[in-house]
Amino acid sequence: MQLQLHVFIQSFTLLFTPCFMWTLLQFLSKTAINVYLLQGLQVVSCMPPPVSSAVIFTKTVGGNDAAAIFNSAFGSFLGIVVSPILVFIFLGSSSSVPFIDIFLSLFVTVVVPILCGQILRQFIYDWLEKVKPPFGTIGSFILLTIIYTTFCDTFSNKELNIDKFSLIAVAGTVFCVQIFLITLVFLITTRVKCFGFRPKDTVCAMFCSTHKSLTLGIPMIKIIYMGNESLSLITIPLLIYHPTQMLLGGCIMQTVRGWMQRAIKTSELPPSA
Repeated sequence: MQLQLHVFIQSFTLLFTPCFMWTLLQFLSKTAINVYLLQGLQVVSCMPPPVSSAVIFTKTVGGNDAAAIFNSAFGSFLGIVVSPILVFIFLGSSSSVPFIDIFLSLFVTVVVPILCGQILRQFIYDWLEKVKPPFGTIGSFILLTIIYTTFCDTFSNKELNIDKFSLIAVAGTVFCVQIFLITLVFLITTRVKCFGFRPKDTVCAMFCSTHKSLTLGIPMIKIIYMGNESLSLITIPLLIYHPTQMLLGGCIMQTVRGWMQRAIKTSELPPSA
């Protein structure tokens, strides 16, 4: 029921971030960076929040993990419709796949498996509670497999022509953009008092608003750019973004936890006479 928090997270990740990236790319397009890598950066900015990493970091730090779970799940469903539209708005139609077919493919790829799982769960709930399959490990293995196969598809392409400058520049851009977004979310959620966010809400917003989904992003890119000769290049920024957000999340986790604990203690102190 924390409507303000949910609206802020979804608006930041699906509205502000794509617009910010588009503005940044107006300057980067004047450099020697490969144009398809720049397109990949714009595509990454249009992706929804991830289902796993944002929730894991929020829960580990001690933030509002319930809001993180909701926004990750809701953002993924929202991204099925919103993300392709944003890609077409900012980059235009460079796909040979009809617009309706893209939504249908994403629905079959993402929504149908979830619905089938929820229906099946009702019939085997007692068995699941008894056996407790290691779904976390299975999910991590599947995600690792997706990353591995995507890397293989990308860099086994003999026609892949990318210079070192472009690759390093994109990696540096991804790193700087993530630091900027995390800092911006922290400042907004702690300084703008009208939102009324608590320290735990700030932790949730910092991870959910700035992380991007790889598991939804890879199939979405492959569907939108099916048949495009530059598909491998467009995929690279997302392959860089995911490990970068995991690395940054791990590095700032202790600092964020310390700040949150201090902020909670400060808010619980009685007002001075």
